Amino acid sequence: MKESSEVLARKYRPKDFDELVGQDTIAQTLSLALDSNRLSHAYLFSGLRGSGKTSTARIFAKALLCEKGVSSKPCGVCSSCVSASQNSNIDIIEMDGASSRKIDDIRDLVEQTKYKPASARYKIFIIDEVHMLTKEAFNALLKTLEEPPSYIKFILATTDPLKLPATILSRTQHFRFKSISTTKIVEHLAYILNLEKIEYEDGALEILARSGSGSLRDTLTLLDQAIIYSKNHIDINVVTDMLGLVDPKFLSQLFEAIFAKDYQKVVGFTKELEAYEADMVVDELISYLKEKMFRGDREFSTLILDRFFRILSESKYLFSINADGGFVLSLIFFKMIEAMKIKEIDQMIESLQKGVEHLSVDVAPKAITIKEPAIQKERPKEQIIPKIAEQKVDDGLVKFKTLTDRIQDRNAKLGECFRESVSFVSYKDDVLIWESCADDECKQNLKHGYSAIKQLVREVFGFATKIKGLPCTKVAPQPPTPEPIVTNVEMGIDSCMANSMGFVEEEPRNHELIKDEPMVKKAQELFNVTKATIQPKV
Repeated sequence: MKESSEVLARKYRPKDFDELVGQDTIAQTLSLALDSNRLSHAYLFSGLRGSGKTSTARIFAKALLCEKGVSSKPCGVCSSCVSASQNSNIDIIEMDGASSRKIDDIRDLVEQTKYKPASARYKIFIIDEVHMLTKEAFNALLKTLEEPPSYIKFILATTDPLKLPATILSRTQHFRFKSISTTKIVEHLAYILNLEKIEYEDGALEILARSGSGSLRDTLTLLDQAIIYSKNHIDINVVTDMLGLVDPKFLSQLFEAIFAKDYQKVVGFTKELEAYEADMVVDELISYLKEKMFRGDREFSTLILDRFFRILSESKYLFSINADGGFVLSLIFFKMIEAMKIKEIDQMIESLQKGVEHLSVDVAPKAITIKEPAIQKERPKEQIIPKIAEQKVDDGLVKFKTLTDRIQDRNAKLGECFRESVSFVSYKDDVLIWESCADDECKQNLKHGYSAIKQLVREVFGFATKIKGLPCTKVAPQPPTPEPIVTNVEMGIDSCMANSMGFVEEEPRNHELIKDEPMVKKAQELFNVTKATIQPKV
């Protein structure tokens, strides 16, 4: 007959403070309290299930009862230590607050505190899940908990300290057990498997630790299951099949298709994922992106990761309204493909910046000559701005061009009206200013499509962007007049811009009238003219 095996959680339960996993601060504090004999009459251990609360309580009780004296390192061989390790010491009384929660149970406990320990130094009461006690039971415990006999020690444990009355919390030393990190759990699993002489893959242990959600007991339970399912060889495929998770290799292929914008492959992968729980797939995608961020994968830039995470977090709402899982996953992946257009915009800006570097620009202010053509018509603003952008790349203008293209892709007629009627003015402090000179027909199109335009503005410029529209300032063409020449104008920007205006040198006319010309005023405004001198042509 085969011997019955013990589950790993019980077989490898810590026997002293040095074996506690992930609770170094608590272990150190209790050890110092024991060594210095600065002991309280009541302790409260709170934290996630499987974080070591009950194990710590038993270790602490054994340290208090060791026959060789109170110490953080009990001998482990005396009768008190042996019986404590075997949970058979009559002076260590464990009580489950979930099943013994009524006032009569607490009255029996209080009655036991009147009697001294049978053989040990202290009589210790360990009450697990203490938050389950009734209000009357707490009231019955209060007086004894505050002023117990000198030979009584209380150790309370709970997963929900917020449910405890303030009167209980004020009478105990509270120790908060934190969630155990994945790294420490993986190290502990590897230690156990080496002792058990079972082969494993590090990636499989990481998946088990992540599935345990910070609870060592839950993770060890999964490890027991994995050992049986894998026939003593734990690898990634076995663990993902056992837990119903998505293989990381599959996720890598999925993101390759997303980066390649291969819609057919993405649709195929989505159909395969319909065999899994959709919300679980989202959690796996988040874990995958988190791992890529920690590894510093160049393909997953910070901007891309931020966009992807926003898409995944927004999908959580759809699950809350019971949306179809396959539809939600498809929506997630197609949004990710759209988010990849960020790289295209970055590449456009980078190429424009490289082009500017090759331009020979004289930035020193100096006198230039503006030559007015024989038949001068004031140039519309939308013709002047692109020439400025050729000399100095404006990030707002680049984004405005992208916005125009996006509108064109959304609706051809709307995009044509927007391109011909709306011109960029400025973008600063999350405020986009444009000028609209639309006719009646385009006004109607722009009015009906404004919601779509507003959404695209937020996608291109940012969600905090506000839109400010200016009325049309275009001036009707002026009749032909004799042209002057303006010379020796001191500019606050690059003087090479003068040649881009394309003026022709002609005979001057009345000097004072020239200063009032709309074209001259517009030039002074655009080029930050500090001084303008008008002289007859020589």
